Amino acid sequence: MAQVEATAERIIAADAETVFDTLADYSGAREKLLPEHFSAYEVREGGDGEGTLVHWKLQATSKRVRDCLLEVTEPTDGQLVEKDRNSSMVTTWTVTPAGEGRSRAVVTTVWNGAGGIGGFFEKTFAPKGLGRIYDALLANLAAHVEK
Repeated sequence: MAQVEATAERIIAADAETVFDTLADYSGAREKLLPEHFSAYEVREGGDGEGTLVHWKLQATSKRVRDCLLEVTEPTDGQLVEKDRNSSMVTTWTVTPAGEGRSRAVVTTVWNGAGGIGGFFEKTFAPKGLGRIYDALLANLAAHVEK
């Protein structure tokens, strides 16, 4: 079983604090940022960063739907970590300053992939698919905060 990793990043024309606060706003802004691949969104505890428990379904392909129940932590300034209780998946959002009035948002997801030939295809194709989903989410984030 190999570890699979998907990453996307974007420079956003808004300060890092605004971008981070928007990502951490699970009870408000976050749901509005999600592309059509996400459904059944529900905040079950908290709603603002650390201590949030949020549920959604992620449809990565026409046949693959992942039921996610995520515990949110903030291990360092500018970082949100979402650990899925239903799998090995961990998503880390990192927001850092990138010049005056700009920030860099990076999202990385890692999980333990399948073994064998299925694992080969997962490791080959899943990062690209998830990367496209995150590109859409980051574009929505930029549109939201750059108003």
